[in-house]
Amino acid sequence: MIEIHDKNVSGPTVRLHPNDNVVVARVDVAAGTEVPAEGVKSLNRVPPGHKIATRAIKKGDPIIKYNVTIGFAKDDIVPGTLMHNHNMEFREFDRDYAYCEEYKPVEMVPEAERATFMGIERSDGRVGTRNYIGILSTVNCSATVAHMASEYFTPERMKEFPNIDGVAAFAHATGCGMELTGEPMDLLRRTMAGYARHPNMAAVLIVGLGCERNQIRNLMEEQKLKGGPLLKTFVMQENGGTRQTIQACIDAVKEMLPEANNVKRTRQPASHISVGLQCGGSDSFSSITANPALGAAMDILVRHGGTAILSETPEIYGVEHTLTRRAITREVGEKLIERIRWWKDVYTVGRDTQINGVVSPGNQAGGLANILEKSLGSSMKGGTGPLIEVYKYAEPVTKKGFVFMDTPGFDPVSATGQIAGGANLIAFTTGRGSMFGAKPAPSIKLATNTPMYEKLTEDMDINCGVILDGKSTINEMGEVIFQRILAYASGEHTKSEDLGLGDHEFAPWLIGVTG
Repeated sequence: MIEIHDKNVSGPTVRLHPNDNVVVARVDVAAGTEVPAEGVKSLNRVPPGHKIATRAIKKGDPIIKYNVTIGFAKDDIVPGTLMHNHNMEFREFDRDYAYCEEYKPVEMVPEAERATFMGIERSDGRVGTRNYIGILSTVNCSATVAHMASEYFTPERMKEFPNIDGVAAFAHATGCGMELTGEPMDLLRRTMAGYARHPNMAAVLIVGLGCERNQIRNLMEEQKLKGGPLLKTFVMQENGGTRQTIQACIDAVKEMLPEANNVKRTRQPASHISVGLQCGGSDSFSSITANPALGAAMDILVRHGGTAILSETPEIYGVEHTLTRRAITREVGEKLIERIRWWKDVYTVGRDTQINGVVSPGNQAGGLANILEKSLGSSMKGGTGPLIEVYKYAEPVTKKGFVFMDTPGFDPVSATGQIAGGANLIAFTTGRGSMFGAKPAPSIKLATNTPMYEKLTEDMDINCGVILDGKSTINEMGEVIFQRILAYASGEHTKSEDLGLGDHEFAPWLIGVTG
């Protein structure tokens, strides 16, 4: 397990583990600056978040951060050297999965003492954090109908329905010209079904063209969706075309509005909260502030009976052994490794993708040299508890606790899978400043550093940079995040909701052939 402790942040650098041979610059470190705690002098200018070698490292030896290998030295390194892509090499290496060796059961909070929030209970007992009417398209050909119908319901027209958060379109770029059977179609259909039956949805329309491969009838049958007053379907080729289908959808939503509005928030246990964990536009501070703080919040949530969904498979690569060691069973751990191997041996062979080494320019500018270093921080979002289950993309998440869902690292695609699986909140850490929203689940943005938070205050909900500033500890910040999660789950708006984000972020994973 990666050891996460509160750090001494009084000097120009931060040491993350006694065994590390690098430290992280907390501020801009000029060449020639003494680093008293390490007994070295910086030989280069080191930007905030970048690494400084504290020991002599021979060519080919591992670079160690958080007591985890994040790369190998390209040349002999002398103490005080800036460590980044120019002198670090990404290379595959063996890891000991040690299945279940560090498994420890969760110490649950006594039931009478567990946290609560004001949620929306559905007829089947599930609890939502929002109350939307959704319009889903089966195929890109019906995307315009879905969007134009939803756009009719402006804030002015929705004023008499204050308990409805909005009418949202969920359109995508596929549904035809794709494989008729197999995992690509199954994935699309279970994603759509996950949204159709999501607890944050009061009612749903499903709109198709008519001749597409993703037929409404097959979708409904395979996913066991049943039509009724709050689930209606429309086929453009049977409804008279574009204009008439838009009007039919508008009329149908109007009929749904009174019943959809007839809800009341009631006090519910926090065990009904399911959080999809995301990070994007990461920097080197992600592993020092926001990600471990979010992990601390997830440890609290899990102790209160809730669910934390870690995802983004390419962004746990290199530290997956820290998760398999915490697996509840060997079978669960092996499920995770099977997903990793599919990515490495099947999906990305010969491709210039993140899991094969190189991270985005923004990540590199933030001090992250490669995917091993990024994964080091990404995995921390899930906390320190046992890994209970591993799910494929958009599969219904039925287990409580800390779980993993196989998704890409691209945030809209990853969050779409988590929401389809049942996440009723998204918690999103960022060091560079990703702008993101995800209807129907509110997205909470957590900044890793104070300068970025202050620059992008309109988009950021929580500043975890106070940890780096020495004003808070990881555990204190974890409690703050947990309390904010309860507030947002109870209906308080996030910044992304106030900005209207989330209308275009529905993005099912396209894994198949387009023919």
